[in-house]
Amino acid sequence: MTTDLITCDPRVMLGKPVIRGTRITVELILEKLAAGESFEQILSEHSRLTEEGIRAAITFALETLRGEVVHPLEKAS
Repeated sequence: MTTDLITCDPRVMLGKPVIRGTRITVELILEKLAAGESFEQILSEHSRLTEEGIRAAITFALETLRGEVVHPLEKAS
């Protein structure tokens, strides 16, 4: 799966990653999925969104997190 459908432009939604050609953010899609909405529910609410766009958003999030370096915090005394 490619994330070619995701774009970041400072003139659109303050530069947040969005589905290309829309103002639908990756963040919004992930919030809806986390809240338990199905692909079908999300698609019915956003006519310009496709299933491929939802999958691209998930892949984008995965690839972004995969590149993160986590530094454990020491427990406060």
